[in-house]
Amino acid sequence: MPAASTKTNTEHLAKYADMLSAMGTEPRLRIMQLLLSAHPDGLVVGDIQSELDIPNSTLSHHLEKLKNEDLVNVRRESTFLRYTANTEALQELLQFLYAECCTRNKAVKPQSIVQLCK
Repeated sequence: MPAASTKTNTEHLAKYADMLSAMGTEPRLRIMQLLLSAHPDGLVVGDIQSELDIPNSTLSHHLEKLKNEDLVNVRRESTFLRYTANTEALQELLQFLYAECCTRNKAVKPQSIVQLCK
């Protein structure tokens, strides 16, 4: 494998590991689940807070971590911040995992993944 390709692969692995790590706590995974259920409109911070009953200061920390890893997008609406799931980044992460487990060595049958998503 050429050196440039190895470097790119290493960078992608680091990125995906950071994304998985960011979602690796129960509150952040709950936030991602809630934002995906509200896609494409997303939710303002107050709605996320009341839905998940996470203290505001803690919620801000979790949302910042998810934003730093490009898992959520944020936009200001007047005095509110609206968060949406970054579905493009999630799709890239899922494609990476799918390629490794379901196409290269068939560790998991592709049909079983598709069935889980229905």
